[in-house]
Amino acid sequence: MEDYIDDNGMIGNTSDKPEEHTTPTEANTDEKANATESTSETNNDLQFKSRLDLTELQNSVLKIKQEVGKVIVGQKDMVDMLIASLLAKGHSLIEGVPGVAKTVTAKLLAKSLSVDFSRIQFTPDLMPSDILGTSIFNLKASEFEFKKGPIFSNMVLIDEINRAPAKTQAALFEVMEEQQITIDGNRFKLDSPFMVLATQNPVEQEGTYRLPEAQLDRFLFKIDVDYPNLEEEIEILSREHNLKDKTKTETITSFLTAKQIADYQSLVTEILVESHLLKYIAELIIATRNNQFLYLGASPRASIAILKASKAFAAMSGRDFVTPEDIKRAAIPVLHHRVIVTPEREMEGITSKEIIKQIIETVEIPR
Repeated sequence: MEDYIDDNGMIGNTSDKPEEHTTPTEANTDEKANATESTSETNNDLQFKSRLDLTELQNSVLKIKQEVGKVIVGQKDMVDMLIASLLAKGHSLIEGVPGVAKTVTAKLLAKSLSVDFSRIQFTPDLMPSDILGTSIFNLKASEFEFKKGPIFSNMVLIDEINRAPAKTQAALFEVMEEQQITIDGNRFKLDSPFMVLATQNPVEQEGTYRLPEAQLDRFLFKIDVDYPNLEEEIEILSREHNLKDKTKTETITSFLTAKQIADYQSLVTEILVESHLLKYIAELIIATRNNQFLYLGASPRASIAILKASKAFAAMSGRDFVTPEDIKRAAIPVLHHRVIVTPEREMEGITSKEIIKQIIETVEIPR
């Protein structure tokens, strides 16, 4: 064994010599380096790539909001639901007192899209043929030929839908559900995209006809439009003052084509929905049927509507999967026009919207 001299000047041999250790500073440095490497690898593993590229869809949604926002002040929920309705291939019923920009918003949305647009003013003397079209005898060809009505368009605005009688309202049943009409035994398909935006006034009763439940069920959303607040009212006056001789739609740019809309609608159908969320939607619907305050609960068409609407909201948020928040956001505008409150509760002033809110709070949210 070899001798060595320790730090105190004492002689010893190598068998007693203590092992060399790394200094604490060096050890900490190595540990931090290893930890940094490990964290970096973990972060790289957690950066999952989205299955669907929703960037273009998000940019288009943002641009639509910007175009509509050039004229409309506030009403963000209404604009969001109109866009979601378009992406989900649904129709929307807009209800509000006169003068809250129901019709203007629908026209602006249509103007921002580079698609065919038609407007139908519903009146008590309007006939189904005035909407769908009619067969006219052609003297030159000695045969009947079908002349298409204003419903043959990509986006149709029906103003004051509750002013037409029941037989005229019923003319919309087939076209809104199946995107086709049948006249004289002939079937006519409508071009895609196809969307109906209808407005109605909740306060006037003279010369109006209440929409039947079957007609209401055809609408994906029923959108309630409220009054603007003080700041929004001031902004509305300011914009109207600065508008001068220009019309409200002059500043709107049409940019989204029918092909792009169809591609976005197809993309929305691929949004992922987990099985426990499908169960959550079903539980919400079943709860409306078992609720003692509701005379009529929601149908399977309502559950499908929630599914489609929640997918649209997820896509608008840039996610390729649905969350419980998307379902809760879609539930009220999808359900509150599809259920009927019992007469006793209606006399107490309880609304369907309040009951649905209670149901949403009662049904357990999946985690």
